[in-house]
Amino acid sequence: MKRVFVFTYGAASYMLCLAMFVYAFGFMGNIGVEKSLDSPATDPFWMALAIDLGLLSVFAVQHSVMARPWFKRILTQYIPQPAERSTYVLASSLVTLLLFQQWRPMGGVVWDVQSEAGRAAFHAGYGLGWALLLFTTFVINHFDLFGIRQVWRHLQGQPQLKLRFVTPWLYRVVRHPLYVGWLMIFWSTPKMTAAHLVFAMATSAYIVLAIQFEEHDLMEAHPEYAEYRKQVPMLVPGLPKEVEGVRAEEGSRA
Repeated sequence: MKRVFVFTYGAASYMLCLAMFVYAFGFMGNIGVEKSLDSPATDPFWMALAIDLGLLSVFAVQHSVMARPWFKRILTQYIPQPAERSTYVLASSLVTLLLFQQWRPMGGVVWDVQSEAGRAAFHAGYGLGWALLLFTTFVINHFDLFGIRQVWRHLQGQPQLKLRFVTPWLYRVVRHPLYVGWLMIFWSTPKMTAAHLVFAMATSAYIVLAIQFEEHDLMEAHPEYAEYRKQVPMLVPGLPKEVEGVRAEEGSRA
């Protein structure tokens, strides 16, 4: 029964995460949602700015702290180890949905592209960013990333296996294609409002900072990552490389 509960918990967390991504697509792209990132302002500018920065801070702290190995060690003293990733996914989804629900638009326009070609280019960039994001999750290991592999193996009574560090082809072009997709999503808008600019700047800064913590943990867990880091660019894609000292194959990244 415990295994069934853990699997159900993991599956429910995954489904909530998928719903969050669908809502995020509409919220950031101003598509089919009542209140979006660029909705008309309803609060005084400085109040809206303070609330939004507070929400973004909660988002950043939750995502960063729960991803650290020391926090995972503490967490798994209280929950089954196979449910650790699902718990991270659940918490991240809830915090992100809170950010969307409580977001305060600010009004003001930074840029507004009027030409059809220009607007089409921005919309294409937005769609491409989402496509890259989704594709990258499968280039590595989609179901491990969202905790499903772990709870499924637990349900089957199979041991949890540590994934090897490998460099699928996309990771030989850029070290963090997942984040490249997010950056494209954040900045690809034909109409950049003040709220959207604050959101894009804050989340972009968070990504750069989060990479430092993430890569520190990767080098601790996989010494070969230090050499990989020297050879492949962080966020600006380059030509594909056969990375020396690292398994260059399709598969999973821990």
